[in-house]
Amino acid sequence: MLPDVLQYNLDIVFCGTAAGETSAKLQMYYAGPGNKFWRTLGEVGLTPRVLTPREFPDLPKHGLGLTDLVKDASGMDNEIDFRTKGSKAFRDKIIKFQPKVLCFNGKRAAQEFLSRSVHYGVQPEQIGNTRLFVAPSTSGAANRFWDIKWWEELARQAHQDS
Repeated sequence: MLPDVLQYNLDIVFCGTAAGETSAKLQMYYAGPGNKFWRTLGEVGLTPRVLTPREFPDLPKHGLGLTDLVKDASGMDNEIDFRTKGSKAFRDKIIKFQPKVLCFNGKRAAQEFLSRSVHYGVQPEQIGNTRLFVAPSTSGAANRFWDIKWWEELARQAHQDS
């Protein structure tokens, strides 16, 4: 649905489950009106200001990238057929680009990829040298699980590594 925003050796690559309907329609990541992704990046200091969804191609300038677990579908998590997720191709992509951290934006993407339940924060697995981190979803549909402290922790770790 949306093109990956990947370069070699990024600090963090964010991975959602799949593009939401608004994002797919507008061809911009995290473009839904209730999504907190762009605001959160600015608030925790991963970007120097709050970027707009239209600026998604500029994220590598800030050491950040974007992808989704399912690239051939869009919609809410409960509408996605995760059998098409392509775990090997996804893993190969992360190994190729080797970001320092792969951050799953929400537990669902991480659970589907790892085939287990997950907690927020650093995960015990790695993909090559890439550490895995799970942060609460920025989707407006997941507001009841929202806690910016995990995003703050991610930012602290990214700044320590730089």
